[in-house]
Amino acid sequence: MSAQDFRAPWPIRHAQVQSILATKSPRRRLWLKRGSQMEAVAQHHLLDGGDGVRLSGYHSQQAAGIEVRGLAVLIHGWEGSHESSYLYSMACTLYGAGYNVFRLNLRDHGGTHHLNRELFHSARIGEVLNAIHAVRRLDTTPAWFVLGFSLGGNFALRVGTQGPAQNLRPNLALGICPSINPGATLHAIDTGPSLFRWYFQKKWRRTVAIKQAAFPDLQLSNLLRPKNLYETTAVFVDEHTEFDSLQDYLEAYTLTHQQLQQAAAPLAILTARDDPVVPYDDFHGLRSGGSLISLQTPECGGHCGFIDNLGMISWAEK
Repeated sequence: MSAQDFRAPWPIRHAQVQSILATKSPRRRLWLKRGSQMEAVAQHHLLDGGDGVRLSGYHSQQAAGIEVRGLAVLIHGWEGSHESSYLYSMACTLYGAGYNVFRLNLRDHGGTHHLNRELFHSARIGEVLNAIHAVRRLDTTPAWFVLGFSLGGNFALRVGTQGPAQNLRPNLALGICPSINPGATLHAIDTGPSLFRWYFQKKWRRTVAIKQAAFPDLQLSNLLRPKNLYETTAVFVDEHTEFDSLQDYLEAYTLTHQQLQQAAAPLAILTARDDPVVPYDDFHGLRSGGSLISLQTPECGGHCGFIDNLGMISWAEK
């Protein structure tokens, strides 16, 4: 399907509406009502991220006798989880189509704040690769895919660019609205619609509170003082990471066009031109070709939305 196939109905076409529906729509409840078996067979696993790090996730395997089309590893966005509406709906769709599904939680997401003392940051790709190694030992289905949303899309694409060197080569790594230029994403949130700034700041404050409760001796109060995400990230990098500067940190998980088109695994990107969180300008000049086998950029869809109809079905899932 091409980007030209997607055109949201006018009542829900606005980028902010699409973005809100991505996280706040009743899609999880709708899938449960439809009788999705993914949740019924889901098994929780703690995964070895290396160096004592533990990550968490949920594995749903197809019933005996069903021909499995592949394994899909799904990664949520920043402050999301295995239960986020956008990810849950995609996971149910894939499971219903015959795929095994593993919903991976990044560090300090999905109620896992107590598992590791050090805080999550976006450059922690090593532990994600180790965790996916553990998933592949758990589920040896020959064909496997990794799919991520927003920051999770960045991680998924890095699995495609960095994984092959560590004997992890997905059949496809797909980023949906991936934050490939994190500095631009921070700027877009801080200068864009106040709703998104409020949303992410609220989520961040909740994370800090939960982490503080899990590790009372950690000094986290400075993370609550800045009024925007750029300043918050600068303080965070200075006090809680190994990076010398904010710029060094952002560069550590920036994905250049050259990296995307020269990866050792096939990649694909789906992003909306009206995305209020991940600027479309980040993809300007990027073309399908080389390892980037598909670049889809519909005119609308917001951030990880692509809601196709009032029944809350996402075009991205099709």
